[in-house]
Amino acid sequence: MEQVETVIIGGGQAGLAMSYYLGQLGREHVVLERHRVAERWRSERWDSLTFQSPNWNIQLPGFTFEDSDPDAFSSRDEVLRFIECYAAFIRAPLRCGLAATALRQTPDSKRLIVETQPVLFEAKNVVIATGPFQIPAAPLPIGSTALNLHSSQYRNPQLLPPGAVLVIGSGNSGAQIAEELCSAGRRVYLSVSKHRRTPRRYRGKDYIWWYMTLGEADVTVDRRQDDQPPRLITGVGGGHDVDLRRLAADGVVLLGRVLGEESGKLAIADDLAEHLARGDASFNDFIQQADQYATRNGLDLPSPDEHAEVLSAPKEISDPLLTLDFAAAGITTVIWANGFRYDFNWIDLPIFASELQPSGRVPVHKRGIANVPGVYFLGLPWLHKIKSSFLWGVGEDAEYLAKHIAGDARP
Repeated sequence: MEQVETVIIGGGQAGLAMSYYLGQLGREHVVLERHRVAERWRSERWDSLTFQSPNWNIQLPGFTFEDSDPDAFSSRDEVLRFIECYAAFIRAPLRCGLAATALRQTPDSKRLIVETQPVLFEAKNVVIATGPFQIPAAPLPIGSTALNLHSSQYRNPQLLPPGAVLVIGSGNSGAQIAEELCSAGRRVYLSVSKHRRTPRRYRGKDYIWWYMTLGEADVTVDRRQDDQPPRLITGVGGGHDVDLRRLAADGVVLLGRVLGEESGKLAIADDLAEHLARGDASFNDFIQQADQYATRNGLDLPSPDEHAEVLSAPKEISDPLLTLDFAAAGITTVIWANGFRYDFNWIDLPIFASELQPSGRVPVHKRGIANVPGVYFLGLPWLHKIKSSFLWGVGEDAEYLAKHIAGDARP
């Protein structure tokens, strides 16, 4: 049994940001990491992944990314090295190879017990910083002979068996994987889900600049609207617009939502046109907001590009594919790009919503502070703001929780 004031569970961006602020306040703590620092960046991301924010926006508390081109986009391995360097820079008290298998209160409810296989930790505070992407949300496999992978298991086209690939889900992961497979000469079918289309750059500024300038990054959870689908952006090739029509023009077959499978055939919903139309509407809304902001604030920006390429509607709009035969299409691989869900089953505390959600056991907290004294969450989507789960946004919540732990919380 080891006794420590605060145990941080998770050695990724959230756990390290928490360690930085507790260290600044001189508070005793330890960071438990099940494998290695930033493990998901190592083992759950595809080879060609690039960070979706420009280099100028790669930062953690007290530490910024240094690169000769601030407007470029870093690779997966460069982001991994940045996080590794950060852990060394802040001298985080890391204990790698220790997976938390249980969290409970002591019998008198005054302290907390964190179980790992070789060691028990008794602590006054526990910060659960295990990240927003915990376990894949893939349903049962489809296609009796097809290889089914979650996007977190995909690495590159060369490792897949020969044949066509069905990608289910058109968020950032699905769209980028479909684009890479198409560029590698694969026949690709993409099941399109709800999404928002966004320009990579507009009027000389990157989308992330607009995202922050328009205040979208600082929207708090109490002002949160209904769940918004992801905005499609990529840093691949120096960053470019992600337009599903471009994928279709390049040879990707666009489908609606997958409804189910029977006898080797998929039933496809007739909703492709609806999803593309909503994506277009979100693009136009963004352009309008950006232009209005620029005019209202007298920003000296280049004029809108009047010669942007207008792509024609894919043939699947007028002639939707409502049935897909695995054998006839030659599909040998299915990649599920349908997100993740929480994995908090190891926590034996009354800090979750009573109803089980599709995303798993949902923590109940107020700005990361749970209703059991000493228990905190960090790095979750919408912990306090929309940016709470982002590498460049987690520091704000970490500072708030560190001050609370140190007895210096402010409203």
